Amino acid sequence: MISPTLDTLRLFLHVLAASIWVGGQIVLGGLVPRLRASHPESLKTVANGFARVAWPAYGLTVVTGIWNILEVSISDTDSSYQITLFVHVMLAVATAIFAVVHSMGRGKLALALGGALGLLTGLGAMFVGLLLRTGG
Repeated sequence: MISPTLDTLRLFLHVLAASIWVGGQIVLGGLVPRLRASHPESLKTVANGFARVAWPAYGLTVVTGIWNILEVSISDTDSSYQITLFVHVMLAVATAIFAVVHSMGRGKLALALGGALGLLTGLGAMFVGLLLRTGG
């Protein structure tokens, strides 16, 4: 068996946390319409429960993301890698901003746009992150 390294652990924690953040949004996207129809009073409880898991996962994603960046000698990378890294970080920041808009939103538009754009930017961040790791 191949022995794991600290790099393996760092990458595993990063992908796990990002999967919880983005995957949880996908699961909630499937559950909320049914909950709204059958148990509308449960939406707040479900959202709060998700937030208790999702926000720490997002925090772990940020910490391990910074750790990932510190492990790369950026000056030794080409401009396409640097641009991709910048896009990845911007998408990661955007997903949190849209999640805050969604969670603080009072109107249907803020809820819908915050949720949809939060998920899309989260998926984008995951995809671009894989580009960084695999080189395209």
